[in-house]
Amino acid sequence: MHYNIDAMHLADEYIKVEGWVLPDNINDTVYFKVINKNQIDIPFEIEKISRIDVTDYYKIENAESYDIGFNISFKADSTDIYYLIINVNNKKNKIKLSKKIVDNFNSFEYKKLVSFKNYFNFATFKRAFEYLFTEGLSSFIDKTKRKIKGLQVDYDYDEWYKLTKTSDEELNRQRKEYKNEFSIKPKFSIIIPIYDTRDSFLKKLFDSILNQTYDNFEVCIADATDYNIAKNNPKRFFNGLNDDRIKIKYLDENLTISENTNKALSLATGDYIVLCDHDDELTLDALYEFAKVLNENKNIKFIYSDEDKIDTTSSYLFEPHFKPDFNLDMLLCVNYICHLTCIDKKLVDKLITKDGCFERLGFNGAQDYDLFLRIVNLLIDDNDLSAIYHIRKVLYHWRSHNLSTSKVASSKDYAFISGKKAIIDFYKNTKINFNEVLDVETGYSVGLYRTVFKKIIDEPKLSIIIPNKDHIDDLELCLNSLTKSIYKNFEVVIVENNSTDEKTFDYYKNIQDKFNFNIKILYYEGIFNYSKINNFAVSNVNSEYILLLNNDIELINENSIEDMMNYIMRDDVGIVGAKLLYPDNSIQHAGVILGFGGIAGHAFVGIHEKRTYMNRAHMIQDLTCVTAACLMTKKSLYDKVNGLTEEFVVAFNDIDYCMKIRELDKLVVYNPYANFYHYESKSRGYEDTKEKIDRFNREVALFNIKWGVKIKSGDIYYNPNLTLRKSDFSLRNLKVESIAEPYPLDEEIYKIMESMNE
Repeated sequence: MHYNIDAMHLADEYIKVEGWVLPDNINDTVYFKVINKNQIDIPFEIEKISRIDVTDYYKIENAESYDIGFNISFKADSTDIYYLIINVNNKKNKIKLSKKIVDNFNSFEYKKLVSFKNYFNFATFKRAFEYLFTEGLSSFIDKTKRKIKGLQVDYDYDEWYKLTKTSDEELNRQRKEYKNEFSIKPKFSIIIPIYDTRDSFLKKLFDSILNQTYDNFEVCIADATDYNIAKNNPKRFFNGLNDDRIKIKYLDENLTISENTNKALSLATGDYIVLCDHDDELTLDALYEFAKVLNENKNIKFIYSDEDKIDTTSSYLFEPHFKPDFNLDMLLCVNYICHLTCIDKKLVDKLITKDGCFERLGFNGAQDYDLFLRIVNLLIDDNDLSAIYHIRKVLYHWRSHNLSTSKVASSKDYAFISGKKAIIDFYKNTKINFNEVLDVETGYSVGLYRTVFKKIIDEPKLSIIIPNKDHIDDLELCLNSLTKSIYKNFEVVIVENNSTDEKTFDYYKNIQDKFNFNIKILYYEGIFNYSKINNFAVSNVNSEYILLLNNDIELINENSIEDMMNYIMRDDVGIVGAKLLYPDNSIQHAGVILGFGGIAGHAFVGIHEKRTYMNRAHMIQDLTCVTAACLMTKKSLYDKVNGLTEEFVVAFNDIDYCMKIRELDKLVVYNPYANFYHYESKSRGYEDTKEKIDRFNREVALFNIKWGVKIKSGDIYYNPNLTLRKSDFSLRNLKVESIAEPYPLDEEIYKIMESMNE
């Protein structure tokens, strides 16, 4: 059998183990057992899950039929030793478990050691010696250094957080700074609805509030606990607090969470409203960070931060959500804003005047989501989305226990129904010219939403531009796939560029008879320049919309082009990109992140599409850039920015184009429901000759000269706590990169830049 342990955690007095087992015969049954050191069986819970990434790797047919992944949890004494036994046909593997082992498993140094050991196996040594004898000692040493340097492992978040959290020294500095240097000292009203909350949770929450480094606040509590039947006694806890900043309204009955929140809000006298749940924790600098933002920019009306989760019995932190800056289209797929939020009281009053209340009845379970969408619509009305600010730092620990939506999404199914209602209401009331909405459905998973628009009746004309040089098999596959499209009002413009195979020209002669859409052949006879080729083609079409498409692309979903059109037709959108997959269903493109590798790179390259950070590959969202391998845009905007910049012959012309469109205050939208296969680099080949490498380096230098300031300030849709060295959205590797530090360019690039500036 093959097996792997992916994760171990000790939380809520339970040891939790995640991994997968693949028997030699996929149909064999896998048995699990947990025992302690005295051979006594320990009760455990197990969840079997699909691991398509593993079954695809091992080329298992009907992979989705086999749940080879497992999540096992069992209650554990922190001093005891346990064994997880995996049994297939009486062949057993025994995995030793204890608190010390789990802590060690999650440490960065241990992971690095394991990675190092795994790298130096027999196969590696064999390849190394072959390289040594063919390339020589000097090259062998250089390559070995690069390989060892390139070995990267991910931190366990709890360890990473402890290394990056605000120090006691910094907390003390903040207490002095705000009193002496802040020109405005806003008062924050922290709104907390309470119901039958445990003393232990309340203590942790109020310890985190009352010890804030910024102390101009009040806590407004609506306690709806029925003390005749309650298991806990919040009133006794509050009676033990001696702080006049705490205001409490005891309710006669437990209303909905929206009504309870509104009751708490009625106590507020602050300048800004801060929403907090009754069983969570703030970081000690949360209010200071809010006040700092408001001192630096008085236009800010709505602030949100990053967050993570904390278990119920210890201080173990996990699942950080490092968010993008304000992202309208992502917000219409998921409530990514969540915690911690701060809202200008004047904006709250305006909302109450408009709707008659702060949080609305009928949206129970998604009342905050509804609130955020209504606030966004108010700011859209005022053309003031710049008043939304994201603090790129965890300020909130969301407690995760068995009945919390932070842990088990399905435990509150009604919340997702309410979320659907909130999204539909947003569309009904927004000024943005979305296409007419047919429905809002569950997206890739529960908690994600997908808007279904009505079919476009009067289809505007689209020109699909495909550069081509020979490779008629690729082109044929691409064109055949377009016949599946439900969107019909398009033409295909093939730009022939110096083909040498006579079969290519024979193919062109008969091409129109083979397909049910109009095809034009344009001839560009200059040397290969991707930008010039596409600019030449666009200048020869009169369609309202353009789709740049590589000849090695295959349409998967018949709705893909229509899905892209639904977004490009909006006034606020300038570009729409698609999700591109390799043939093995791993990701080739799920958007482009500015700064990856020094310039820009594709998100989640090579990762199976079902295993991406926070499901980011599956959300419609605004991004800084997308690839021109499949890029839809408005011809009017293309002409306005003079198309693709022709100095970028091969690389970065699409990234540069996206940047130019963003400079016009237009959005770049990534739509994963527009789905294509991409047989990458078949036509052009790789950067594998000195000439190509030199040309690539020149374009890197040119891009950095033009957009270096943007690169250094960071991609607004990518969080600076996440690494720029890999495309998987993993945490910053603190050994080699500081938070928010740009990826360093090679010295050779700087030399080229200097020569260009002379």
